[in-house]
Amino acid sequence: MQHQATLFEYGVAPEAGAENAGCAYTLATSLNRREMAICFLLMICLIWMPFFASAALLAPPQNITILSTNMKHFLIWSPVAEIEPGKVVKYSAEVQGEYERDYGKDRWLPTAECTDVSLTQCDLTEDISANVPYNLRVRASTGTQTSPWATLNGFFNRATTSLIPPMLTVTTDGYHLLAELEHLGPSFEFWIFYWKKGPESTVYRKVVKESSTTVHLKTMEAGAEYCVKAQTYVQVINRSSNFSEVQCVKSEDAKVIMLTFAPLFLIIFFVAVLVLPFLAWKTCRICQYSFCPDEVLPDTLKLTASPAKILKERGEEMEKCDESVQVLPSEEILLHFWIHETL
Repeated sequence: MQHQATLFEYGVAPEAGAENAGCAYTLATSLNRREMAICFLLMICLIWMPFFASAALLAPPQNITILSTNMKHFLIWSPVAEIEPGKVVKYSAEVQGEYERDYGKDRWLPTAECTDVSLTQCDLTEDISANVPYNLRVRASTGTQTSPWATLNGFFNRATTSLIPPMLTVTTDGYHLLAELEHLGPSFEFWIFYWKKGPESTVYRKVVKESSTTVHLKTMEAGAEYCVKAQTYVQVINRSSNFSEVQCVKSEDAKVIMLTFAPLFLIIFFVAVLVLPFLAWKTCRICQYSFCPDEVLPDTLKLTASPAKILKERGEEMEKCDESVQVLPSEEILLHFWIHETL
């Protein structure tokens, strides 16, 4: 009965004869072996499937976007899940400009700062240096596994960057109107507009190419109020940002300044009144000592009596001197000289 069932299963009637029955049996045996081989292969696949799954390629990064603000371009993507525990997933990005796409055989260039990095963002500011459409792509890698490249949808042109108003700080220093701007890079110019607040005010513009420094705008009138606003301009893309918020400052009134500095002026005045006479006296003493120094007279030049008495005594002495003078002959003089030499 079992043999007949097998014959019926494969379309062979029992009355077909012994020859036909043998052929049918051989066919059934061959089919059973094929099914067993297929089942064996399926079992092997099921056993080895986890190992093949662990060795599969990494999934490419998803949600690739480009954020560009004030000529700073960042490529951002979602992180890829680890397929091997303990191994960090790293990312590499590449760019393709118009020249590489049209004349460089569709060549891609590696980025300067985004090769095997663990962050999910990449600064492409240095790599995107022209106003042409760029292709951008990124891939993940861990160990010996590398994902396919994931490309940004559409092209990116730096001329579409978002320009935001600059950070402006307006201050005063006495009657000087000052403005300070944040540093945004060498590509930026700052257009500063300022005016005196009033019904008929003239708006002035000042172009500044160096930022993060204090800029002197105007010498203000006493008690007047001045307003300032600014915007950025990028010449390489010929675009400007919106204006910053208007900031107004008021200069000090002249009366307030006088009241503020009046005590200081009084102190300076009293100090000058007290110090200047002393300085003048001291200066005169120094000049007198330098040009007419005091010298002590020797004793021989000092007068010990009145001039009349000195002249009288001097006359008496001369008279006595005249009386004691004797005229000797020459022979007597020679004799006295010889006696003096001999002794």
